[in-house]
Amino acid sequence: MASAEAAGATVEAARAIGPREGEGRRALITGLRGFTGSYLARELAAAGYRVFGTVLPDGANEVFSADVFATDIFAADLLDRAAVDGVVEQVRPDVAVHLAGIACVAHGDAEQIYRVNVAATRNLLEALAASPHAPSSVLLASSANIYGNAQAGLIDESVAPRPANDYAVSKLAMEYMASLWMDKLPIVIARPFNYTGVGQSDSFLLPKIVAHFRRGASCIELGNLAIARDFSDVRMVAGSYRRLLAAAPAGQAFNVCSGRSHSLASVLRMMEEIAGYRIEVRVKPALVRANEVLTLAGDNTRLAAAIGALAPIPLADTLRWMYGS
Repeated sequence: MASAEAAGATVEAARAIGPREGEGRRALITGLRGFTGSYLARELAAAGYRVFGTVLPDGANEVFSADVFATDIFAADLLDRAAVDGVVEQVRPDVAVHLAGIACVAHGDAEQIYRVNVAATRNLLEALAASPHAPSSVLLASSANIYGNAQAGLIDESVAPRPANDYAVSKLAMEYMASLWMDKLPIVIARPFNYTGVGQSDSFLLPKIVAHFRRGASCIELGNLAIARDFSDVRMVAGSYRRLLAAAPAGQAFNVCSGRSHSLASVLRMMEEIAGYRIEVRVKPALVRANEVLTLAGDNTRLAAAIGALAPIPLADTLRWMYGS
């Protein structure tokens, strides 16, 4: 299996493309300074795109503040229809990737989850559909959480959705809403399973675990140790998004995943090996969520058929990268 250095070097791989797929083309990324947006900006810039991006006017939810990988930054609240229209009119994107949204399952404001994840997406699609410069591909980031507690071993895109929380329902509602625009726009739906990497907030599970080991903590409080997730490296996810934009398989949904799940207990064992010591784990009842999705593991067969062979980065390599950064 490829090492993190080989399989994760998506930017270097993009530079090897000839002619570069994005040469002379303009890419719009909403949520540019978020965790995923920063990596995707690097990926698209290396493939030759001129990258534009939106950020919130107040700077909320920013992970990376540097504008190195974007030519133009637009401060715009996507709930403001006029602001969204203005951005699309100025950028005239050839491709668009919608990453902006509430990404935390435990976010406490349900009304805000639905407004941001559904209404703001609609504003963007409406603006893109009205633009005289038609994009060749519009990628919307949904979530594998829409599958809920599916009983399938490996979940493929034909598995019926069973969302188990407001975040998952909002993402499924976004997909249904987007279907109303598929006769007007070349929309591709990405359903990423869990992914991580350098720069992800410590409020997410794996960065929290890595942070405890980096500072040599003697104990850590966690929730249900039996949960298992299909964890990918953010660099693989960014590379998959770029390749989906190039392939433009309009009207389809794609699982973006490694095809293998890891329990929380196995992640702890990996980190103990990387850090060279054992940590005491205390199960905190408050961290055990109601309606917890116990196992999520994805089938990436459709994705590979659309964009070519995948090279998932081993989770242990991703954890080493995070631990050493």
